[in-house]
Amino acid sequence: MAVSARRGAPLTPEEIHSTALRLVEEGGVEALSMRKLAAVLDVNPMSLYHHVANKTALISQICQTMAGRLALPDNPGSPWQERLRDLAHAYRRMVQRYPSLWAYIHTHPEAVGDHQGGIWDVLFPILADAGVPEEERTTTADVLHGFVAGLVVTERQGHIGRDDPAQADRVYETAIDMIIRGLPHP
Repeated sequence: MAVSARRGAPLTPEEIHSTALRLVEEGGVEALSMRKLAAVLDVNPMSLYHHVANKTALISQICQTMAGRLALPDNPGSPWQERLRDLAHAYRRMVQRYPSLWAYIHTHPEAVGDHQGGIWDVLFPILADAGVPEEERTTTADVLHGFVAGLVVTERQGHIGRDDPAQADRVYETAIDMIIRGLPHP
């Protein structure tokens, strides 16, 4: 890996991804450019192309790394209800921390793929433990994701919690309680 004369250290994919993510969160996906990223990293813009084909590929890579940035609960021995609650809160925290990229992901679902990795690897075992039949798990996961994502969008747009942030917390807890009561379980 070549070392930039200006930087004195080689670029890493992790450094490129984390810096690009920070720039996305500061100004949105539209504001990210390879030139701006190169300037922040103190490299020649062409150096980035040794690691990523173009901005679209970079954004896709960042989206793929979101699963690793989601603080997934690690409590496999807990009741499924507790694990589902923890997962829902981890999802909301991720949205609050990365709102610009989350908005992009929800308008470009092809950037993250289907039901593999991250949240899905945690959600599907929870659904199994909740008694959701295997043939219904993908549909149930999609419904739950749509429900929670819609709630988060409503919160982000200021329809809940605008004047009282604690109200958004209460609404979110109520939604999770409704989800838990509505899932089949043994």
